[in-house]
Amino acid sequence: MNIRLATIQDIEKIYQLEQLCFPKEEAASKQALAERLAYFANHFLLMEHQEQIIGMVNGMVCHQSELTDNLYAQAHFHDENGEWQMIFGVDTHPAFRHQGVASQLLAEFIQQAKAQGRKGVVLTCKAELIPFYEQFQFVNQGISASTHGNVQWYLMQLIF
Repeated sequence: MNIRLATIQDIEKIYQLEQLCFPKEEAASKQALAERLAYFANHFLLMEHQEQIIGMVNGMVCHQSELTDNLYAQAHFHDENGEWQMIFGVDTHPAFRHQGVASQLLAEFIQQAKAQGRKGVVLTCKAELIPFYEQFQFVNQGISASTHGNVQWYLMQLIF
């Protein structure tokens, strides 16, 4: 298994993985994923196994310390000089879950954010995933203002 940056040539496989991993109301559209690649491909990691994309993590960099719903569909808000690394999604192919894929991708993404001098990493997650992110020193900041997909989200921050 290897980790690499995504390219626009990966869009079909990325979109398929997104559809497998998230309910329709929460999954990013193919257009949104393509825009993310156009604006911040250097913040879009993939994990491959035998040429199959089995996991991915992506998110923009910006100056705000909370992940708000408008950022998901507004890739142009990415600012490479931003202080905070957002995480929009951590996707693992269902056949490869509980095998360390998400953990490896997340660890690499966090390390890159540290190396780039960011203040920290921010994401939102469902209640059942809070303990997973706490393993990486994310701190639960409480219920997020996000209404993405009509789900209750929790704001998680990792401050360096």
